[in-house]
Amino acid sequence: MRAVELQQFNAPLVVVDRADPVAGPGDELIEVTACGVCHSDIHVVDGLFGSPLPLIPGHEVTGVHPQLGPVMVYAPWGCRNCWLCETGHEMICPDGAEAGLFNNGGYAELMRIPQRAYLAPLGDLDPVQAAPLACGGLTAFRATKHALEPLLRQGTRARALVIGAGGLGQFGIQYLRLMSDADVWAADPSPAKRHRALELGAHHAAPLEELDGRFDAIIDFVGAQPTLESAVQRVNRRGIVIAVGLYGGRVPFGVGAVPHEARLMSSIWGTVPELGELLAFAQRHPLQYTVEALPLDRAEEAHQRLRTGDVAGRLVLVP
Repeated sequence: MRAVELQQFNAPLVVVDRADPVAGPGDELIEVTACGVCHSDIHVVDGLFGSPLPLIPGHEVTGVHPQLGPVMVYAPWGCRNCWLCETGHEMICPDGAEAGLFNNGGYAELMRIPQRAYLAPLGDLDPVQAAPLACGGLTAFRATKHALEPLLRQGTRARALVIGAGGLGQFGIQYLRLMSDADVWAADPSPAKRHRALELGAHHAAPLEELDGRFDAIIDFVGAQPTLESAVQRVNRRGIVIAVGLYGGRVPFGVGAVPHEARLMSSIWGTVPELGELLAFAQRHPLQYTVEALPLDRAEEAHQRLRTGDVAGRLVLVP
């Protein structure tokens, strides 16, 4: 099969011919239809996760299974033995080996999946268009669910803030509008992204330094020092700050350091049931995002474009 390999950290991706993967006991094989290109794939190339090499990247995967038909892959594979996996939280398993990060992923024509439970039927969703839901869409979906309790408690008076109106933030804005009655704000330095946030349903959009008032729920899809500091300063008492972005920000925590009884938490990917919930949600509520499909041999170009921000929506590789 044709595949794209990362052979060295901080080096270009290489298109290679590989032997087809072999299914062991309990494994499943799929023909890959599409694989989204995600910022986490860039972090893999940069060596942030210490991935084993050579590795086939890619974790936003759709494909075709011989019996199930069109499917989406749940990529955060856990050890399936610890209490986190037993309670369905494989995405935070300490011994997890995620597809595209620690196991071979979807930048290939074929992919091995360790169990059928990691395959979610796609229904009538377009497999190329749907591919970014597997990570970007799912990560924002779980984070939004965390935000709902204080928003629903406050009802129509609730105020929600999305920091970062890029790919994940644009999903978050739509989920907040569809799942709550909150007044939804978006913060981003880019005028184009603020305009897009308003098109997607945000009631207000502004640079971070021009925000007004406090918020009951804040989802930080950037996670840098300035964004986290701003989130803590702007969250209401008994509100929640949810950190999603990987830009390394840190804030002090303690009585008096944050508003009284405000909750600060991280949110990581999503569960297997949440992936099923999201696909059903996307079938009921068509989500707005643009997808540009590229052939597999342009994977390195896709990565470079993502690094420079030369992407209007989501890039998806098609074998």
